[in-house]
Amino acid sequence: MDNAISAAIITLGCRVNQYESDAIMQELSKSGVQIKPSSEKCDIYIINTCSVTAESDRKSKQFIRRCVSKNPQAVIIVTGCYSQINPEEALAINGVDFVCGNNAKSIIAKKAISLLGSKKKKELFVPDIQHSLFDTMTVGAPLTRTRAFIKIEDGCESKCAYCIIPYARGNVRSNSKENIINEVKNIVSEGCREVVLTGIETAAYGKDFKNGYSLADLLCEINKIDGLKRIRLGSLDPASLTKDFTDKIMSLDKVMPHFHISMQTGCTRILNLMRRKYNIDIAEKNLSYLRQCIPDLMLSADVITGFPGETEDDFKETLDFFTRQQFLHLHIFPYSKRKGTEAATMPNQVDECLKKDRLLRLEAIEKNARKAIFDNIVSSKKSIEVLFETFDGKYACGHSPNFIEIKILSDRKMSGEFKTVMPISHDGEYIYADII
Repeated sequence: MDNAISAAIITLGCRVNQYESDAIMQELSKSGVQIKPSSEKCDIYIINTCSVTAESDRKSKQFIRRCVSKNPQAVIIVTGCYSQINPEEALAINGVDFVCGNNAKSIIAKKAISLLGSKKKKELFVPDIQHSLFDTMTVGAPLTRTRAFIKIEDGCESKCAYCIIPYARGNVRSNSKENIINEVKNIVSEGCREVVLTGIETAAYGKDFKNGYSLADLLCEINKIDGLKRIRLGSLDPASLTKDFTDKIMSLDKVMPHFHISMQTGCTRILNLMRRKYNIDIAEKNLSYLRQCIPDLMLSADVITGFPGETEDDFKETLDFFTRQQFLHLHIFPYSKRKGTEAATMPNQVDECLKKDRLLRLEAIEKNARKAIFDNIVSSKKSIEVLFETFDGKYACGHSPNFIEIKILSDRKMSGEFKTVMPISHDGEYIYADII
């Protein structure tokens, strides 16, 4: 292997990018390319970029330059959302050979190999994302993870005031159910037991179909696959969690009782400014019915603090909402201006210190909610099935069905194993348990 062609892939951003990087990596491996860490000198570097914030753009450019510095003779390929929105800027970076759009990532592995040994030149291939078809890629079972991401959908048509991603990912495009089911079956046959269905707007799956086939219908079919133990979903819009959706999935035993909700705020006035598709009444109604129908359900959420125009009264509504809802985890971000979005030019931009202060106050709500949840779990004395994933030399760690992280003392790696455990204590972040 010492003389093998080597490649490294750097992935920034979302789970969809991670899936696409995994697919590229596996195609390279099939061609005999040795995959190495990006810290090492390689023949090929592929940077799969993110552009969700201005900071994401900065990091993308930083990683590109770092790879060029590592080996100026290497083939440097830039893809992802930064390259889709700013292709000429990406191509102009010294050392970049090929810039590829988001909907052409399936060609990258072959293109990378074809560029080896050729005279360095700059090429651009960024098709019109708004009129593209679904770029079909496939992955096998992950080598280092116990769960596999499955990309079922691409694109978003929500046009939220703060978000650039619809311009980077285009309109909603869904993979066919046949492709998805075959991919899941292949992964299961290779030993994987948990899949995460993901997309740019996961709940929009099937929106572009003419036959009414939806995410709930897809879940019903995947649930029938022999050998598959767990199904999880990427981030979901609260408006998508309708009574009809819940009624269809509530009896599916492989759909895990944990959902990550793209809430963004707990205030209807700010939701309207963000141009989200729901208000707090709709969100609470849908979440309440979901909890009523699915035992042991846990929820996590994305939240933005300090959106333009957010007053103290607005933020107090958000605090009240999350206090009532008791989310297991909150992924909290201070609002960040993104050039090219409506929100970047809105009046009444919130001071950075105030954004941070509100983030800390919301983190306190999250911490209290999680403590109450964990206290209840430990005191309930109910057994939990855990799929173990990592081992730090002392503790094996994995997730419960409702995505609570659980640790047990262990003298060995248990990745991929299911064990039934009894919770005994917690530290606010993990529940500690014993195998029954």
